[in-house]
Amino acid sequence: MPDHITISQATLLRVLTWLSPAFPTGAFAYSHGLEWAVGAGLVGDERSLDAWLSDLIRHGSFRNDVILLRCAHRGEDVAALASALAASLERRQETLLQGEAFAAASVPWGGTEPAALPVAVGRLGARNGTDEDLLALAFLHACAANLVSAALRLIPLGQQAGLRVLAALEPAILELEKATREASSDDLGGFCFRSEIAAMRHETQYTRLFRS
Repeated sequence: MPDHITISQATLLRVLTWLSPAFPTGAFAYSHGLEWAVGAGLVGDERSLDAWLSDLIRHGSFRNDVILLRCAHRGEDVAALASALAASLERRQETLLQGEAFAAASVPWGGTEPAALPVAVGRLGARNGTDEDLLALAFLHACAANLVSAALRLIPLGQQAGLRVLAALEPAILELEKATREASSDDLGGFCFRSEIAAMRHETQYTRLFRS
C-alpha cells in the first residue's frame, strides 16, 4: 500500500477538530500513569520521556488503541473488548469518560455512541467517510501530544524539549500507522508492564495533578 494518504480538505478539517486539544474530551486531566512514573523517578528528562512514549506506541496501549480504532472504523463491535483491555480502574475510567465526552461533543457531525475513546473515534470517522489511515495517524499523534503536554507540567523540561520529543516520536507513529493497516482484534496485546503498573499505583498516589 502507498505510504501517502490522499484526503479531502473537508476530511482534514474534521479530523483536526475532533483530535484537537480544544475538543472537549477532558484529555488534559489524564496522564496515563505518567504522573506516578515521574514521581517514582522512572521518567525525569527528555530522553526517558522519549523512551517511555516510544514504548507505549510500539508495544503498549497506544498500539492497542489504534487497532481498536481501526476495528471500530470497519464496523466491528469492539466496545466491550476495549473496556476489558484496560488493565486498571483509572485506565478504564480514562478511556470510557473521554469516549463519553467525545460522543457528546460529536453531535454536529452526526454523533456516535459512548464507548472507549478509540472506539468512539473510529465509529464517528466511519460515519463521516473519514479515511481510516488518516484517522489512525492523527489519533496516535494526539495521544502522544497529550502526554508530552502532561510531562511539561510534571517535569521541568520546557517547551523546546517537549517539541523535540514529539519530533523524535514521528517515525514510531508513522511506522505503527503503517504496521496496523491490516491488523485485527487478534493482533491486540502488548508488554508495557511498567506503564500498566504505573497506572495501578497512581490510584493510591497521595498527591497528584491528574486523574490517571
